[in-house]
Amino acid sequence: MGLPLTLARAPTTITQPRIEDYGIIGDCRTAALVSSDGSIDWLCLPNFSDPSIFARLLDADAGHFSIRPTGEFSTKRRYLPQTPVLETTFDTANGSAQLIDLCPVDDSVGSLAPMRELLRVVECTKGFVDLAVEFVPRPHYGRIRPRLSYQRGLGWRCAWSNELIFLRTQAELSCDGEAFRGTFRLRAGERECMSLCYVAGDVATVAPVDHQAIGRRDRTISWWRNWLAECQFKGPERDAVLRSVITLKLLTFCLSGAIVAAPTTSLPEAIGGARNWDYRYCWLRDAGLTMTALVELGFHDEASAYLDWLLHATRLTRPKLGVLYDVYGRTNLRERLLPDLSGYRHSKPVRVGNNAVVQFQLDAHGQVIAAAQRFAAAGYSLNSAETWMLKRFGDVVCETWREADNGIWEIPGHRRQYTFSKVMCWVALNNLLCLENRGVLRLGSRAARFHRVREELVQCIENRGFNVDLDSYVSELGGRDVDAALLMMVSLGYKDARHPRMISTYQRIKDELGRDGLIYRYRPGYDGLPKEQGAFGICSFFAIGHLAERGLIEEAERLFERVCSFGSDLGLFGEEIEPGTGISLGNFPQAFTHVGLIHAALSIERARWRAPR
Repeated sequence: MGLPLTLARAPTTITQPRIEDYGIIGDCRTAALVSSDGSIDWLCLPNFSDPSIFARLLDADAGHFSIRPTGEFSTKRRYLPQTPVLETTFDTANGSAQLIDLCPVDDSVGSLAPMRELLRVVECTKGFVDLAVEFVPRPHYGRIRPRLSYQRGLGWRCAWSNELIFLRTQAELSCDGEAFRGTFRLRAGERECMSLCYVAGDVATVAPVDHQAIGRRDRTISWWRNWLAECQFKGPERDAVLRSVITLKLLTFCLSGAIVAAPTTSLPEAIGGARNWDYRYCWLRDAGLTMTALVELGFHDEASAYLDWLLHATRLTRPKLGVLYDVYGRTNLRERLLPDLSGYRHSKPVRVGNNAVVQFQLDAHGQVIAAAQRFAAAGYSLNSAETWMLKRFGDVVCETWREADNGIWEIPGHRRQYTFSKVMCWVALNNLLCLENRGVLRLGSRAARFHRVREELVQCIENRGFNVDLDSYVSELGGRDVDAALLMMVSLGYKDARHPRMISTYQRIKDELGRDGLIYRYRPGYDGLPKEQGAFGICSFFAIGHLAERGLIEEAERLFERVCSFGSDLGLFGEEIEPGTGISLGNFPQAFTHVGLIHAALSIERARWRAPR
């Protein structure tokens, strides 16, 4: 049976693009969202979690940078193959034009490049096209009106505080004190380049917009294709996997190796609802699956950098671990509201920061230890400082595993005895014992304690976390609700997928939480928040992984194809999907969902190799 859900609806007069109508571009430091009609409606500078420059995504007057035909037009778009370089094609009555959007990547040492650059190249491919440009900067979530001017030789200038943007273009623009605007005509074979260059607290550097801009475009395309050539996945799901790993790379902060959950804040889990959170931070709950994806796909440099971040950026809180951190490991991320912003399709409030930072989650240590174990299993070594930290994490697990917590889904209110949290404590100790067995670390006198507590955890999970009447593992010890996170018990090594308890748990989750081939995290209202929400993207991929581990390859393949059909035309996924309509909900694109896609594809491919030939 499907879930009896009540879904909020947006007013019919709203014409704001759907969440899935956006594409992402970036340079592994920040990211921009580009609508299907050529408007950059979201960009934070200089980094992912810094204040926005353009935020029309959350309010009509919070800034944007659009290039579009002046009259009626239709569009189609794609990413250039094996890159995050976005191509939007405008078709008009008089001709066609292609808009290329990217953030240049430059690895050269000593390059005199801007601190951050966003490059837009528009070229007429047929007939002629009249185009309109609107550059409306609104720094700090629309609260600042910068000083606008033209500076000869450098371009159109936006200044506030110690920050500076130059817009360089050969097109004729005008300034009305609020924005730079202009129109121009391109004929077949003609093109125009526009470069946004940003700097904070330093000497400004601008980028040429002549043939050198085309060089930066071409070098960026080559850089991404060379990087992606490392991917070792060869299965039929390769295209979806490649798009997902490119998205993960875009969400990686290259200066520390951290991976943010999403580049956006406050995109709602239900249109018009209040489940609007800031996801521009790094969650430890993602660590195990993310590390597996990076290692198994062959991205060892990224895996190494990610582990370095996990073990070193969290030093301010260790040996205890927090729920989330920013890209530098900071935890002063308490939530505050931005009441002046109307929210995406009037979904308020708009939030900056995330109060989950003060929650307690038992799963964090297990995720980090699992990530380290999978890294070591790929043949990489851990130094003495890292193994010391891992052992201390094990001590914390032994001391705290009986405590109640907020769980993997960060449910607010009173803490509960979540079954999956106990599973992750088992994962922590089991992986430490595996690391000792393989000679990666020495536990000494800790080994006996870790063995004993691991067995206590098994007894707790099997006796209190499994409901005999329901024939299923349940969300809470002694409870009756189910939780889709329990499907991960297989991939985490706790239980074989063919075990009767796992088969019956899968069926219970499918029956109670499934709809249209998608899976909800838990029943509506379980978290005490308004009931409206979508199916959780990664949970549907958990189900696929479970089927593959059971050897049900064809069923897993069919469900994989079904779930992937809910992605955008660019192959991107948000946090949630609304069954029935298929629209994306929540922050976008969502790293955890794309990690889940990779996990599912890898599970299917492993099952193919295990199957009799």
